Amino acid sequence: MLITRKASIRLEELLSWLENEWSVKVKYDFIEKFEKAVFLIQKFPEIAPKSKEIPNLHKYILSKQTSLYYRVDKKSITIITVFDNRMNPDKLQNLTTKKP
Repeated sequence: MLITRKASIRLEELLSWLENEWSVKVKYDFIEKFEKAVFLIQKFPEIAPKSKEIPNLHKYILSKQTSLYYRVDKKSITIITVFDNRMNPDKLQNLTTKKP
């Protein structure tokens, strides 16, 4: 499983926010949920439906607030972004482009 630089940055920002605004426990609960999602996606790459917003990506809903967008290729699975579902969906295009 690969994770883009953008996805990694967004994940770190989210974890920092969870710890600062909520608690260390909430942060670690999210990490556990994220790790479970990664495991399931690795085992069953088609577990999540194709995204309606970005058709060549899958959308795995981690929570009401957060989704993972990932791409399945013949040789790899790549997490493209970690998206806050409360954001304007138009911003998703910017988060899924290949530029860092």
